[in-house]
Amino acid sequence: MKPLRTARLILRNWKDDDRDLFYRINSDDRVMEFFPFRRNRVEADAKMDEFRAEIEKNGFGWTAAEIAETGECIGFVGLHGAEHQPGLPQSAIEIGWRLAPEFWGRGYVTEAAGAWLAFGFHRLGLSEIISFAVWNNRKSTAVMERLGMRRDPSRDFDHPDVPDTHPQLKRHVFYALKRSDWESQRAAR
Repeated sequence: MKPLRTARLILRNWKDDDRDLFYRINSDDRVMEFFPFRRNRVEADAKMDEFRAEIEKNGFGWTAAEIAETGECIGFVGLHGAEHQPGLPQSAIEIGWRLAPEFWGRGYVTEAAGAWLAFGFHRLGLSEIISFAVWNNRKSTAVMERLGMRRDPSRDFDHPDVPDTHPQLKRHVFYALKRSDWESQRAAR
């Protein structure tokens, strides 16, 4: 994939130098607060390889987010097929993110996600991009709202991959942004 650039970030495929950061964000209790698992090093390396292969195949995915000025990888932001979620069409594309805690609260996710929305609507020709999070994950839903996404309670769901041992993480709220709404929001700015 050709990297995407924002004012402060480069959104690119994963490099072997990113493995330590990728492992750290996938095993950190703060980052993974709303997930029922933590990945060990072997699992994290395998997942990063999976992400890298998906990006090579599709030209998008959960891409590394790098600070352009320093070259430091801070986590990931990207688009991903969401066909595995209940009630969604095969063509559903979600936007998502995961950053190391020291980079939270600086607007990096909103900045990177804005670039991915433009990519999805312009380059991929998507009519809708979705996102979802555990019902009380206010940090993530606040980003969705800043991006102009709207909650659709009729599409909320219990995540099938969350085991019954974690009932507090099962219920997910659903957000979506239609291309026409995104274009209207951009025109209004």
